[in-house]
Amino acid sequence: MVVSAAGPAAAATQGTADHVVLVGVAGLRWEDVNQQDTPTLWRLAEQGSIGSLSVRSARQPTCPVDGWLTLGAGNYAAWDDEPVAGQCPELDVAVEQPDGTGAQLPAQRSTVQLNKEKLSWGAVPGALAESVRCAVAVGPGAAVAAARPFGRVDRYEPTMPEDPAGLLSSCALSIVDLGMVAGEEPAVRAQAARVADAGLARLLAARPERSLVIVAGVSDTDPVSRLHVAVADGPGWERGWLTSASTGREGYVQLIDLAPTALTALGRPMPERLFIGQPATSVEGRPTSLPAAVTAPADADREVHAQRGVTTWFFGLLAGFQVLLALAVLPLLRRARRHAGPGGPVPVSPRVVAVVEALLVAAALAVPAALLADLVPWWRGDQAGLYFALVTVLLLGAATVGVRFHRGYANTLGPLGLVAGLAALSVGADVATGAQLQLNGVTGYSALAGGRYTGVGVVGLGVFVAGTLLSAGWLAQRVRRSWRPAVMALVGAVGVLLVGSPYLGGDPVGAVALTAGVCVASAMSTGGWLTFGRVAWATIAGLAVTAGFAVLDMTRPEPERGSLGRFLAALREGTGGLTMHRSGASSFEALVGSPLTIIALAGMALVWFALLQPWGGLKRLFGIYPAIRAGMAGIVVAALIGGVLGGSALNFAGAAATVAIPMAALAALRVLDHAADRTQPAAVPDVPVSSITADSTGSDGTKLAGAGSGAAGSGKVPTARSALTSGGSGCGGDGPGRSGAVTGSEDTVEAGTSVETTVT
Repeated sequence: MVVSAAGPAAAATQGTADHVVLVGVAGLRWEDVNQQDTPTLWRLAEQGSIGSLSVRSARQPTCPVDGWLTLGAGNYAAWDDEPVAGQCPELDVAVEQPDGTGAQLPAQRSTVQLNKEKLSWGAVPGALAESVRCAVAVGPGAAVAAARPFGRVDRYEPTMPEDPAGLLSSCALSIVDLGMVAGEEPAVRAQAARVADAGLARLLAARPERSLVIVAGVSDTDPVSRLHVAVADGPGWERGWLTSASTGREGYVQLIDLAPTALTALGRPMPERLFIGQPATSVEGRPTSLPAAVTAPADADREVHAQRGVTTWFFGLLAGFQVLLALAVLPLLRRARRHAGPGGPVPVSPRVVAVVEALLVAAALAVPAALLADLVPWWRGDQAGLYFALVTVLLLGAATVGVRFHRGYANTLGPLGLVAGLAALSVGADVATGAQLQLNGVTGYSALAGGRYTGVGVVGLGVFVAGTLLSAGWLAQRVRRSWRPAVMALVGAVGVLLVGSPYLGGDPVGAVALTAGVCVASAMSTGGWLTFGRVAWATIAGLAVTAGFAVLDMTRPEPERGSLGRFLAALREGTGGLTMHRSGASSFEALVGSPLTIIALAGMALVWFALLQPWGGLKRLFGIYPAIRAGMAGIVVAALIGGVLGGSALNFAGAAATVAIPMAALAALRVLDHAADRTQPAAVPDVPVSSITADSTGSDGTKLAGAGSGAAGSGKVPTARSALTSGGSGCGGDGPGRSGAVTGSEDTVEAGTSVETTVT
């Protein structure tokens, strides 16, 4: 379930506690929690609210020192800028105790300077401690979280006292380090969890009155990131799911949410522009049985762990398959066009063409099939990657067979329309039902990344935009020319609402990109060039929609704003440069680290060096079907804008290319295969050319030169048949003249729509 706002729930927890105790156990996962090994934590979870905790920091993986620092900053922070090689190191921080009360962290000042000057998040370590009058820290990890920016810890104990009641009640905020659960050996993890649970039992026995206790697995301990435990118990936190406005989804909170949660519960003001997390809240809907409730976050951790490995090889294989398929299409494009005369290359076997067409359909449907594969819990098996591959192949095979044997497949645009519709429908239906398949899905987004928990992701957005604009072009091509802009605009408007609505897609930048694509496509759908007037109207419409989304986003409460509203707010507050820096860094990482970049570049190479060549067929396709050309142009515009504004570089374009490029190649093959159809007219009597007037009349009434003039002076008397089938600049040839083509059952000729032949 997606929660759209945190207003009512937040009000219920505002100022409800006199004390907040943040308890951290590095590496603690839900698979470690059970009645036998962790009875205290089990009872706390039974009476409180629970959720999955994403522990993203400014460095990956989030090792214990970075996790504790991020907790105290309320923002993505890192202890130093050294890359993590292999296993996370033990927490080794110098903590000096010059007096018997507090402590000092000598390295804190340099850490603050590092996060301010070198890292892109603007984190201020110690921002949480600076927001309260005094803070207690127990253990070295807690000292890192509770240290003020200049390194001072107000009250510090290296270990938990036998009776911590006096210590915990001495300050409004207490942070306690109960150790670490590391490794993958079940027995080792169970023993570490028992030790932490024993410390938690002593703490709970001494907890102050009217206190909120939050237990969190504050970091990873291994090179691979995981989801961790989050439990909150106190007034207003009874038996619910944890959520926050930063995730917008029940059962999920981030590590950066814990600092604002503590201040909200204490009724303290937030530090201005320092926290990027949002206060966590409790929502209803959790199963009454705790074993049943714990199954959900534990299963989410298994899924996100399996997704990480599967995503890498899936998109790597997809990129390789699409590149090889592009190379296989090249010779077919060269030999696809049937020549009227005895010369010319030998045509490719129809069976080979049929196989390549089926492979093109499968390539275009690969991402939608992988998305739908999450309907089956493949990640629960021991061989998760194998199960995912089997489910995806079965779905892909079923979809390809369904397209192949559909009655519209034989038409030139049949496969394109069917595939585009399936692609848009699969993503659109998932978004409309809460985007359950995209969260932690192979083709979606990971809760570990901390960037998105609801709505449509970059890959889904690219596929949806391509499917929507191609479907709109396919539908527009089937209606009268004057109605085509309206059809384009209507289909596009549905897509824009689905992507941009905060309750559905939740991506205003994606909505702006799709709006621009729809405007361009509508302007070009009737044929002709993209004139200045058309560009002007498309620009005005795009700016109007963009302004509307911006105003709508800015009027929402700050915790509920989307990326567009947050960016505009950052510009207003003077922190837009930091936001742009983060976006630029994100774009660079996406550019160099994603197989979708390869797909985008390979697609552009195929289009430019093959499909748009005179022998490639794409120009012919665009001439005959201007609405398809409009849809393709809209995809390019949307991909460029979405990639730049969304910080996804070529990932958006690559995702769109997985659908658009195979379909463009297949349609080009179909058009080339029908290119010679017009040179085979019905039988006419052989009469002298002097008695023939062969006129080709375009749809705009323009008379096109007949083919008979090409025989003048030859010394032969051409017949009507030879005049109508000779190559030249007229309707029957391949020269520079405009030609009218009759191509197949549903094909409507656009450049010279009607061909009138008069024999006198």
